[in-house]
Amino acid sequence: MICDSARYDTRMKGFSARRWLSVATSSLTTLTHCSAADTNSFDQHRDQMVQRQIRARGVRDPRVLEALRLVPRHEFVPTHLRDRAYDDTALPLEQRQTISQPYVVAAMTEAAELEASDRVLEIGTESGYQAAVLAELTETVYSIEIVPELAASAEKRLAALGYRGWPEAAPFDAILVTAAPTQVPAPLLDQLAAGGRLVIPVGAAEQMLQVFTRTEQSIVRTDLFGVRFVPMTGKSEREGRD
Repeated sequence: MICDSARYDTRMKGFSARRWLSVATSSLTTLTHCSAADTNSFDQHRDQMVQRQIRARGVRDPRVLEALRLVPRHEFVPTHLRDRAYDDTALPLEQRQTISQPYVVAAMTEAAELEASDRVLEIGTESGYQAAVLAELTETVYSIEIVPELAASAEKRLAALGYRGWPEAAPFDAILVTAAPTQVPAPLLDQLAAGGRLVIPVGAAEQMLQVFTRTEQSIVRTDLFGVRFVPMTGKSEREGRD
């Protein structure tokens, strides 16, 4: 159910007139009517979220802040949690997954240092919220999900399949990962373009949000802050351990 129907294209061509590349060809979602009062309330909560949770914690990129203002997070959470959509917390999804805390979404997006022409890969579509934010900032976004139930529900919003990365579409200017491997999977580093950035939580009991940047000589790692993500599963995680 989408209230802000004018901002979303139901033919999978993306958000805000940006080009969206994906495999799925079905509609994004079924548009339904929401009252003006409901929409205004969500708009107010979204503005407060950006100011109090994101900008106040140091996210300064104006394009990232605007993207968080534009994407209706309440449309990416379960219906019974819509009233909590703009709370300063992660929220549960089906299949024991989560939609990340708004600040973490903003911090990861800012760390990717996106340009409008960048090609971006997201590992872990989950609800589709992070992908929607990315689509406000760059023309081409690929997002993939390993959990079939999540992929099926997110298909109404974005499009998702697979897991190990997207070698056929590489290299990418940025890769964002929303699940934590115990070690960084080598295939993801291999898919970075020169100057590309991989933003990924790494660890088991203790996790660190890290940025890996490909330079001409090497891969440079930067540690950001401690986080808590669901564990990464699938072949990429196994390759990271090998």
